[in-house]
Amino acid sequence: MLNAPARPLLGCIADDFTGATDLANMLVRGGMRTVQSIGIPAADVADQLNADAIVIALKSRTVPAADAVEDSLQALHWLRERGCEQIFFKYCSTFDSTAAGNIGQVSEALLQALGSDFTLACPAFPENGRTVFRGHLFVQDQLLSESGMQHHPLTPMTDANLVRVLQAQTQGKVGLLRHDSVSAGVESIRARIAQLRADGVSMAVADALCDTDLYLLGEACADLPLLTGGSGLALGLPGNFRRAGKLRDLDAAHVPVVQGAAVVLAGSASQATLGQIANWLQAGRPAMRVDPLALAAGKPVVEDALAFAADHAQTVLIYATNTADEVKAVQRELGAERAGHLVEQAMGRIASGLREAGVRRFVVAGGETSGAVVQALNIQLLQIGAQIDPGVPACVSTPGEPLALALKSGNFGGVDFFDKALKQLAGVPA
Repeated sequence: MLNAPARPLLGCIADDFTGATDLANMLVRGGMRTVQSIGIPAADVADQLNADAIVIALKSRTVPAADAVEDSLQALHWLRERGCEQIFFKYCSTFDSTAAGNIGQVSEALLQALGSDFTLACPAFPENGRTVFRGHLFVQDQLLSESGMQHHPLTPMTDANLVRVLQAQTQGKVGLLRHDSVSAGVESIRARIAQLRADGVSMAVADALCDTDLYLLGEACADLPLLTGGSGLALGLPGNFRRAGKLRDLDAAHVPVVQGAAVVLAGSASQATLGQIANWLQAGRPAMRVDPLALAAGKPVVEDALAFAADHAQTVLIYATNTADEVKAVQRELGAERAGHLVEQAMGRIASGLREAGVRRFVVAGGETSGAVVQALNIQLLQIGAQIDPGVPACVSTPGEPLALALKSGNFGGVDFFDKALKQLAGVPA
């Protein structure tokens, strides 16, 4: 790894694997050498976290709220022991949660544990079409509740008003940091935060329409112990540490090139991933669909997938996604939780089998699928490299024999993402 300060500056807690990678990508782009840990690092791994920022990837987005809080507080304790100066709680730019949580509960627990009385909530990621205005989250030109997210199988978002969504999950008062205050600059933001605090607000949803807004928010909140949001809010954080003279001028995105065969594994049912799969199929490239009903029936789906990959000299796509209607039909028969678990378990076993067969580069679509794959491959740490598409960097595992990975949130990437990722993981210049 690159040489770095002995003590990390920024400690981050992410509620899923691809969300963690998304955030790490943003920090690397800002010049912070970043390492992502799969879960809370073991004691013997801690000494290898030689970085400006540490991102701990949890699988807490859809677990019971009490479990999410407990896991997040354990991660916070670990990061504070390492001396991190600021904590960032990262969740999806589509604010994936339910009426039961978990964004509000985790944010509130972290705030209390840090002994602070105020934080921001801002999932905006304009580069990927996510903006917040008057507290309402938009995906491109549509309200979140009309964007397709209202049909998400695990976290259906039927209300775009984030103040209302967050207030339902928290005990403290939730307020709004409006765009007129944000666009007026750093001092305006700080003044509005002071007013919100005086009014008893402990969390405020922050409007943001462009990257400039996010840089302003980041600079204005340099002294807050906790920030929460999507990866976009982290845009301004490296600059705070740089202005304080705490970052050195090194290539934060350097990772080694990994040799070996490649595979694409897709478990997301998002519109973006469906488009990427369609693009692959339209090009006539080899692909095999994993059927959850066949898995439930005990058929040798994993073995068939491994044989399919072995029969093709070129890179194959193995996917478990389908249209929203077909996903619902499977969930009606198996239940959403069981259907998701069957697919995740199968993808993990397929990844493990492919590694034994010599595959060393993995492009993975979907947060839950990515989590299953990295766990099956027993990956502990990821060095974060250069960006492939907004929110998705190339990564290399460590310690042990390196594997190259691109872990993609289901909603991210252009239609040609799979090809771009395969080329970058092979060290082919963009």
